[in-house]
Amino acid sequence: MSEATTFVNPLKTGPTIVVAAVGEAEGARGAAAALACAGTDLDRATLFVDVGGRAPRPALLASAAAQELEQRLAAHLPAAKVAARGQVCQLAVPADAEGVESAVAAVSVAREIAVVVHVPPQLLQVALDSALRPSGVLLRVELAEDRPLLALVARDLLQRGLAFAVLKRRLNWVAERRALFGALPAGSQGALPLRLVRRLGIPG
Repeated sequence: MSEATTFVNPLKTGPTIVVAAVGEAEGARGAAAALACAGTDLDRATLFVDVGGRAPRPALLASAAAQELEQRLAAHLPAAKVAARGQVCQLAVPADAEGVESAVAAVSVAREIAVVVHVPPQLLQVALDSALRPSGVLLRVELAEDRPLLALVARDLLQRGLAFAVLKRRLNWVAERRALFGALPAGSQGALPLRLVRRLGIPG
């Protein structure tokens, strides 16, 4: 009896979600980290790319999957500022067009893994037009101040055929800290609503 053979499609990619604030809303970075956490489990890491973020420090606790992804990124992108933190692998790149291109390179290394890319508001259009080819967008917005601006952004996303979700309230401080440590599982207290995570196609 012959053994079954499994073929892996090298072109298959996981979801790539871009996260940005609209206007002056705060908390987009924490929301991006929380979204990355939502896509993990014991055997699956996610990649969190922070465009304009500080170089991440290695955490005392990191899953084997996150460490393996860190090693892959370090091997392919020797200059990368990357570290495994909890169940997430975090990568920091400059807040410019070159940083977005570095994010593109990281996505190609991650392949089938879900990737969350946080970008400053001024780089949202750059990211959308880049080779990232995002599958969805999460917007952090304060509706009372920026509803008209949100309408413009939403119209552009709809024209692009992208799934998008809106986070109307910033996550609390504890949840953001846990997310940035790669330790905020989906469904835990303070995490992103599961309906929002599912809307963006993140496996939970």
